[in-house]
Amino acid sequence: MTQTLADMRRDYTRDGLDEAQAPAEPFALFRRWFDDAVKTEQLPVEPNAMTLATVDEEGRPHCRVLLLKGLDERGFTFFSNYDSAKGQQLAARPFAAMTFFWPSLERQVRIEGRVERVSAQESDAYFQVRPLGSRLGAWASPQSRVIKDREELQQLLADTERRFLDRAPECPPHWGGYRLLAERIEFWQGRSSRLHDRLNYRLQGDAWLRERLAP
Repeated sequence: MTQTLADMRRDYTRDGLDEAQAPAEPFALFRRWFDDAVKTEQLPVEPNAMTLATVDEEGRPHCRVLLLKGLDERGFTFFSNYDSAKGQQLAARPFAAMTFFWPSLERQVRIEGRVERVSAQESDAYFQVRPLGSRLGAWASPQSRVIKDREELQQLLADTERRFLDRAPECPPHWGGYRLLAERIEFWQGRSSRLHDRLNYRLQGDAWLRERLAP
């Protein structure tokens, strides 16, 4: 290694976050920050990429990067195979956390809450706008299961292509959306000397409580 991990650091000086900039509820601020990320982040960074954390039946945490595909006042929506590892974990313990990090803006958002499946109609509507290859892949891949090699996956895809040779693939019954119903949303803005700004929103009944956290 040309540089030791202990010496790797960056000072954050781009912006600040105070209560005067923050609305009473968190969704407006998230949309504002997300729009900033879309305008600022450069490819190959995907502004809707987030780390999703789930917990299995033994209480062991699991993380992976997914793409956010929907947002409204009901929550944050993503899609997956229901039979995958994450799907099984969410079936056993329907709670999750997601983290967005936008390095160009020196910003991070952490979201926690209960997770529920979206309706079959919502899943089908999104499935139909996916590229054909992604729709075929949703049928072909036994996500999270052990396979022998890449050739096995290619054979599964070839079988699926033949199956749907004369018709468009419909949404598989084992695939669809999840919505994280936010109970906590924290906005983090990097500041100099690691004295970062952290504004935390906690849902209490039907109202959001906003509070500042020490960095």
